[in-house]
Amino acid sequence: MGNRAVVYQGPGRVAIQDIDYPTYEVKDGPGVNKMNVGRRTPHGAILKTVTTNICGSDQHMVRGRTTAPEGLVLGHEITGEVIEVGSDVEYVRVGDIVSVPFNIACGRCRNCKEGKTGVCLNVNPDRPGSAYGYVDMGGWVGGQAEYVMVPYADWNLLRFPDRDQALEKILDLTMLSDIFPTGYHGCVSAGVTTGSTVYIAGAGPVGLAAATSAFLLGAAVVIVGDLNEERLAQARSFGCETVDVSRGEPVDQVQQILGRAAPAIGQPLVDCAVDAVGFEARGHGQDAQVEKPATVLNSLMDLTRAGGAIGVPGLYVTGDPGGVDDAAKVGSLSLRLGLGWAKSHSFVTGQCPVMKYHHGLMMAILHDRVRIAKNVNATPISLDQAPQGYLEFDQGAARKYVIDPHGMVDNR
Repeated sequence: MGNRAVVYQGPGRVAIQDIDYPTYEVKDGPGVNKMNVGRRTPHGAILKTVTTNICGSDQHMVRGRTTAPEGLVLGHEITGEVIEVGSDVEYVRVGDIVSVPFNIACGRCRNCKEGKTGVCLNVNPDRPGSAYGYVDMGGWVGGQAEYVMVPYADWNLLRFPDRDQALEKILDLTMLSDIFPTGYHGCVSAGVTTGSTVYIAGAGPVGLAAATSAFLLGAAVVIVGDLNEERLAQARSFGCETVDVSRGEPVDQVQQILGRAAPAIGQPLVDCAVDAVGFEARGHGQDAQVEKPATVLNSLMDLTRAGGAIGVPGLYVTGDPGGVDDAAKVGSLSLRLGLGWAKSHSFVTGQCPVMKYHHGLMMAILHDRVRIAKNVNATPISLDQAPQGYLEFDQGAARKYVIDPHGMVDNR
């Protein structure tokens, strides 16, 4: 059986290519850690990809801002139909419609047993944590393809309870593989709760997912900051206040929005903040077109109240060939840590442990408590349209592109 996939071809270029049909063994190839070559996965399942989304993290690689090798098959946001299971799989069945957490986790190591599936110790010889189709993540083949193999299937896969219902709500459920849990994790990490005032930096899909999550958690005010007016309009479409950071530092605009709803003592500042931008951050005001990778983190310390918390689901890397200086190229940023220390801020960084949240968020979707696809403007495209989707997303389109390799979305 054949297989086609989205393949990274160098900075600014992706293409649809024929690749091998998946098997239960890790084969050598671009980005595959040599210690993983030959690894057998009888605990895996082969999926027919129902949906697979383009992520901002993919764009970092495609822009040439990581050490990703040419030939890497992209894609870590996967929802699929099980069409085959390995000999060691007990509970997943052929025909199941499932969500695949972007974190690959073994379920056996200390971190997995503690629920820290974003830093599994057994699936990536390079460092803790792994993902499909991503640089330095062990070399597991990406899911922007017609078919993909998922290891440790009984542990990793979230099975939807009803096939017809799942396919009916597939544009919402496809967000469970990454951006919805990631945005939710950013909010939970920042302590968002009933009545919170929340600032979210970034109105891309993760930022909009975080804003959706803040409302789900009971926030009173959700403020989203960005440079892109189309994306800010998308945030306003479901009740967010917005800040155009090209006009200057967000703290002044945040104070105007909060006004009398803010604490009576001191300047009106938010209770919680989320960084959904990451290392390719731009400056504010006159520096809005200048890359300044520490801008967002420093501004969040400025506008978050003393004793507040900051969730950092935005991606930061240890290797950035396009960094603005030698420090940025190795992930060293000029942070005002003294300010955060003085204000007793807490920070939570790193990959979202998707399994911690995805079942609850699935239930919220299935019972119509949230409309995540609408809020992030989910837009289905065919596999052949993926290169154009990458281009438009890179240009700032206020959309979450959902690749539909087999026409299972458009045909319903």
